[in-house]
Amino acid sequence: MKYMQLGILTGFLLLVCMPLSLVAEQKADSAAIDQLPATIQQKLDKAGIPLSAVGIYVHKIGAPHPVLALNADAAMNPASVMKLMTTYAGLEILGPAYAWQTVLSAHGKISDGTLHGDLVIKGYGDPKLDLEHFWLLIHRLRQTGLAQITGNLILDHSYYDIPQSDPGAFDGEPYRTYNILPEALLVNYRSTALHLMPDVEKKGIRVVADPIPDSLHVVNNLKLTDKACGGGWRNYLDVEIQHGETINNSLQVILNGSFSARCGRQSIMLGLHDSATYTRDLFKRFWSQQGGVFDGDVITAEAPAGLLHIKTYYSPPLAEVIRGINKFSNNIAARQLFLTLGTAGSTNRTRSPATLDKSEHALKRWLASKQLFFPELVIENGSGLSRIERISARHMGKLLLTAFNSPVMPEFIASLPIAAVDGTMRGRLTGTAVSGLAHMKTGTLNNVRALAGYMLDQSGQRIVVVIFVNHPQAVHSRDAMDALLQWIYDR
Repeated sequence: MKYMQLGILTGFLLLVCMPLSLVAEQKADSAAIDQLPATIQQKLDKAGIPLSAVGIYVHKIGAPHPVLALNADAAMNPASVMKLMTTYAGLEILGPAYAWQTVLSAHGKISDGTLHGDLVIKGYGDPKLDLEHFWLLIHRLRQTGLAQITGNLILDHSYYDIPQSDPGAFDGEPYRTYNILPEALLVNYRSTALHLMPDVEKKGIRVVADPIPDSLHVVNNLKLTDKACGGGWRNYLDVEIQHGETINNSLQVILNGSFSARCGRQSIMLGLHDSATYTRDLFKRFWSQQGGVFDGDVITAEAPAGLLHIKTYYSPPLAEVIRGINKFSNNIAARQLFLTLGTAGSTNRTRSPATLDKSEHALKRWLASKQLFFPELVIENGSGLSRIERISARHMGKLLLTAFNSPVMPEFIASLPIAAVDGTMRGRLTGTAVSGLAHMKTGTLNNVRALAGYMLDQSGQRIVVVIFVNHPQAVHSRDAMDALLQWIYDR
């Protein structure tokens, strides 16, 4: 509710201050086609979706007015298409080469390769501290000559000042990885992959956990079938999670149901462990693999004073990080990037900690500096995983038009999924003329489907396309969206 009230108040102030030129521009835009081509209308009718639930904005780069604008000024939920705003703002505010820091320090003395005390790891919101990069961080730590730690591992998350909330509050699925909440020191998104692999000879299913935490036990009760495999294979199995009562917070995952041999290898992504347990298990495993000695425990606390700096680890550059955010719709990485906007990436104590309010204000200041006034905009966390985030199709289109003329345009467009090629668009428009010609961000929530980005038509003209569907039948809107892209290409 707080964010909705802020959005309404800010929207009112921006509307009052909106330049008259922008009002005139919207009136001129009303001259665009406001009636859908018959092929698209038919597909919406077949899906049971009324035009009132659809917002469309189509604009050729360099043209004075849009080609098509339907309900373009309605404030709608864009789902993950909101990531376009977060990533574009990140590229301009922070810069494509921006890298997050993770600082390793000693609370104690180091002599002859032994730390007589605690190792402190302070995070600053790195969204790319996955398995490979966490292994590399530990490798770099070993390269300093440190071989043994006699104390504990202290994890410092204090750079974030955000409200604690229930990870299952969004949809009742607290263990799904898209519901993992931001953390200043987030290792591998706290995720565990359960890889399911049919073993026809043994008439069973192999289940492999990756990584394999010491505190996880998997019970495999799955039965192998030969049913046709579609997108609903998850519906035939049940994942039961039981918390142990041992000192190391052990977990038991029980898999029941069936899995078809025709599905090949599939994976279930889960966020099972708290941050301390997950990081401790991985640190011990990687540290010992590299010849290090550590028998201590893990403590989550603000770093004490008087530390000895050992190493600062830097993430990959932002231009690389946003490819994972947009191509694969990584919610947690988008949320951590959004939180970074509020401090402009600074680790200076006068600008930290990062908060949602700071980030919202920074984003709206940035929009105003670009003469982009979006009075209907409501932004909660910057990822689109929200019931209250709102923007109009027209204003998302205006954002994309502005981004095309930005110095960061190449990095921005390169981060978007390509139709029939990769990311969340890999399986769409395969074998059509649009294949490989559309860089499109998808958005999916219950009762919401969205698509926005850039495409080339058959004459080689670059077109901005935005389509939002907010309706209980939105799940059936894909054919209509793909038909719109095909129509734009053909026209």
